[in-house]
Amino acid sequence: MTIFPPDPNLQALRMELARLRSERGWTYDELARRSGLSRRTLIEIEQGRTVGTLTTWHALAHALGAPLDELFGALCNGHEPPNHLSS
Repeated sequence: MTIFPPDPNLQALRMELARLRSERGWTYDELARRSGLSRRTLIEIEQGRTVGTLTTWHALAHALGAPLDELFGALCNGHEPPNHLSS
């Protein structure tokens, strides 16, 4: 039997991005400048019109000074994160 993981909480990830940006007092333009991403991409991610690529999130993590594991931890909001399976 296949057991599927819970759906990732993409809304929580978007909210975490918005929180980190707001916490720094940065506009979309400032985050775009610091990350090398377009303003439009940032707006589309925060508004849920796109998820973004791993490369996009990597650039955002670096720009925000937020480790990827902490940023992506928001994906598990509302359910237990996976445990390391022992052999």
